[in-house]
Amino acid sequence: MRAASCHAVSEISVLDRNAVFAAVSPAAAIDAVREAFLAHHRGEWVMPSKVYLQSPPHGDFRAMPARGGDLAMLKWISSFPGNGSSGLPSVIGVVIVNDARTSVPLLMLDAGAVTALRTGAVAAIAARALARPDARTVGLIGCGVNGAWAARCLATAGYGPGVCCDPRADVASALAEELGWRVGSRAQALACDIVCCVTPGHEIVVDAGDLRPGTHLNMLGADGPGKAEASIGAVASCALFCDEWAQASHGGELTGVVEAGLVGRDAVTDLGAVLAGDAAGRPGPESVTLFDSTGLAIQDLAIAAAALAAHRAGRVAAQTVRL
Repeated sequence: MRAASCHAVSEISVLDRNAVFAAVSPAAAIDAVREAFLAHHRGEWVMPSKVYLQSPPHGDFRAMPARGGDLAMLKWISSFPGNGSSGLPSVIGVVIVNDARTSVPLLMLDAGAVTALRTGAVAAIAARALARPDARTVGLIGCGVNGAWAARCLATAGYGPGVCCDPRADVASALAEELGWRVGSRAQALACDIVCCVTPGHEIVVDAGDLRPGTHLNMLGADGPGKAEASIGAVASCALFCDEWAQASHGGELTGVVEAGLVGRDAVTDLGAVLAGDAAGRPGPESVTLFDSTGLAIQDLAIAAAALAAHRAGRVAAQTVRL
């Protein structure tokens, strides 16, 4: 049998962290991720559930593939909460985008920047879909990289002013100064119209007694098994929404109430269905809505596709590597 011919792919473009942020603005991220939710709801964009590879006691790796349009993507990323003590980011990884028709690699991107942009975008998208129409103030609990981009995207969407809460006073102060918001306590953040929790998910920051009528909660930090930012009682008291049931029910904020038998599939609405007009959003002005975001590969693909378009249009420069 004659061996198949092999042609090397000569070069692949690479966007580092700063280049990704330069390529995709908060407004562009919001638009791209919203369209990805709709395409996924229609069945046009597809993804298997993310795969976890534990690395105890340090953290875990995740493999997240998706395909949509003429592109396919794989994000290989880590979550190592203790990295900060070594001066390293807690989230490190790479995204690779391929032509879905030929499999040719087209672009590599810093996964941390992609994650931050899509996390911020979904915070704004969920707020627009689920918060009260008159909601304005934002309480941000957790002002790290992903929390900061959630705040920036919410500000871009017209929300604010806000309260920045973080045990690292300097981090909270820097973000508050950037946005014209203020530093405050957890209680002050929880008193806002829209509450975004973006912590590592190892400690409860929202309990049932913290809930106020009319609040919308974006739960963005608990992105894997064993993590939760809200107590079971708090989650069970809310009108519930998620990015995708299959993933959220096994590795997100919903996991505890599902495992306790308090909530089933019929009690949770996918955000994509709300955006498409196929499902109701907020039940009423006094309801407390909770959106469980576990992070979807289609969201990453949306950001990567937007960055690729910016690169092809010459709006951002890339490095190159030879394979």
